[in-house]
Amino acid sequence: MIFDRLARALRDDVPVALVTRLDPPHAGAKLLVFEDETIGDLGTPGLNVAAAGEARAKLAVGETGMRSFGFDGEPIGLDVRLFIASYAPKPNMYVFGAIDFSRAMARIGKYLGYRVTVIDARPVFATKQRIPDADEIVVAWPDDFLAKAPVDKRTAIIVLTHDVKFDIPLLQVALRTDAGYIGAMGSRRTHANRVEALREAGVTDAELARISAPIGLDLGARTPEETAISIAAEIVALREGRRGGRLSEGSLPVHNERATAAS
Repeated sequence: MIFDRLARALRDDVPVALVTRLDPPHAGAKLLVFEDETIGDLGTPGLNVAAAGEARAKLAVGETGMRSFGFDGEPIGLDVRLFIASYAPKPNMYVFGAIDFSRAMARIGKYLGYRVTVIDARPVFATKQRIPDADEIVVAWPDDFLAKAPVDKRTAIIVLTHDVKFDIPLLQVALRTDAGYIGAMGSRRTHANRVEALREAGVTDAELARISAPIGLDLGARTPEETAISIAAEIVALREGRRGGRLSEGSLPVHNERATAAS
């Protein structure tokens, strides 16, 4: 059953992770983890939940590796070793605007496990020399590029163009996708003007709520590097369903334990 579903997922290009338990008495036990479903059993319900949460975190960035937990998934004890194999291409990060902030964003995006593409309509700025850490530099009108680019729930769309002639048509296209993160740089006044233009173009309030703008968490960032960190932190927080506050002031578990449906 598990290997049949794994084969089908691979054939259909569906992201999936296979968790294998390495320690007795359940050595070889397996759990197949999808975005909204699990199949199999690693030995205890708590371990299944913890393993599925870790597998989804690794799947989100296309990573494979080892993880240890307690007997029932506790973060202490670490008596149970798991091997988590992710079967998914790296998620895409599309950075629009070849500016200094884009150089820093490409670097940290790669560090987070994304395949980073930087897009700009101006060939004088969109060069590998200016943004060496990007996997790809594309000279194209932003909305034209995004309309043809592969986008799924793991995709991050980062709009740094800060120019209405680019931003409005680009965000209209972005909001028609399933991208998990859509962020746009600019002041509150700039974004208020964007929102007005997007509403005039027929964008709904529910769609507008998907745009993170001003982009990033409130870290007091000033430099391109600090701003890239604040954007990356917001991407992770949104993916994990967190608000991004200080851990010392919160009450939630340090690591998410996402509910799973074992079958």
